Amino acid sequence: MRLNRRLRQERGAGSLSPNPLSVLGHLRRHGPSSPGEVAAGERQRPQSLTRVFAELEAEGLIVREPGTVDRRQSVLSLTEAGHRALERDMAERDAWLSEALTSLSPTERGVLELAAAIMERLADADVRAAAQKPPPKSPPPPPKSPPPPSPKPPPKSPGSKSAPEVSPPS
Repeated sequence: MRLNRRLRQERGAGSLSPNPLSVLGHLRRHGPSSPGEVAAGERQRPQSLTRVFAELEAEGLIVREPGTVDRRQSVLSLTEAGHRALERDMAERDAWLSEALTSLSPTERGVLELAAAIMERLADADVRAAAQKPPPKSPPPPPKSPPPPSPKPPPKSPGSKSAPEVSPPS
């Protein structure tokens, strides 16, 4: 949390605020997207970004065009000026971060690399969808063991008559 605050402080005067920055970042990472896709990707409601989209379009940082499949739906794209604004904003923070990282040992930097990869996975995780899935079925019960063998008939006592053996017809 403190690092995030510090990185925001390192941005120069006239830098973009967080919402426009997140829209530009989304378009850079995912390419042309509908306003709904941007809002969903940034975990916001489309209505809350309407003004941001209009401001970015007015500043020439994004362009809004009709969709190719459904011409009623608009598609937002990053302009060259939008790319430059995003690069400039990132460069200011990256310069400070690069200098700060030189104070760490190689081991500490390696740990940060691993942590960054894990944090990216967490940021992309859809925990709610996983929580709404039904729990996995419990494994089927083990097969029943075969019934014990039937008891052998008692041995014949001497003097008991047995049925004569019949041979099959030939």
